[in-house]
Amino acid sequence: MLLDAGKHQILIDPMLGPKGSMPTFTFFRFKAQKNPIVPFPEGARPLLNRVTHCLITHLHPDHLDAEGEQFLRERQIPVYCSVKDESALRKKGLHVVQTIDYWKKSDFLGGKIEGIPARHGYGFIAKPMGNVMGYYLELPEQPSLYLSADTIYTEAVKKVLSDYQPKLSVVACGSARLDVFKPLLMTVEDIVRFVRDAPHQVLANHLEALNHCPTSRQQLKQRLEQEGLVSKVYIPADGESISLA
Repeated sequence: MLLDAGKHQILIDPMLGPKGSMPTFTFFRFKAQKNPIVPFPEGARPLLNRVTHCLITHLHPDHLDAEGEQFLRERQIPVYCSVKDESALRKKGLHVVQTIDYWKKSDFLGGKIEGIPARHGYGFIAKPMGNVMGYYLELPEQPSLYLSADTIYTEAVKKVLSDYQPKLSVVACGSARLDVFKPLLMTVEDIVRFVRDAPHQVLANHLEALNHCPTSRQQLKQRLEQEGLVSKVYIPADGESISLA
């Protein structure tokens, strides 16, 4: 994602490599294919020239790939990340300028940012999937934003939706699974719950770009239509821009 916040252009979790530049994430649960399974969005690459800052939720390659690392390193883009990821990112040569902690507000580009706990999977699989951080942002003259990151529906997620009342909530909707263990992201049932509990608009991402994410845009849209919730949700195509103005 690229967040246009006036004079700040914030790149979030840069996976910038071409189609097939990473290995498959599943071999038999879903069709084995090198990732990403789609090309980088046509016309989107010139937008990278506008990037002023980068925000990283976690270190999995579908959120920070080799080309993303190279882009940030060569341009020395200021990087913001979890306190738990600072050391690893510095070792990659990235220009970490600020770390964020869970449930603590920090100054951020003239506004505020707060780290929100994220649990990357149901049951046992969450532990080996490691540290993930969502973010709640309040930037000057911009709608409040909740980036849930790669997470299932938890009490922390519910707290942000109910107590913080974000104007836009971004949720990873691909229902990713490996060859074994439970899903890594919200099931469609929990996505519906997220949308229902969200106080305002929701943006669905993490769809149709990776071979371990079975939920499609069309499937998600149909389910939201059945639940009477589709009007609350943006389901953008790759490379599409959404304006909240």
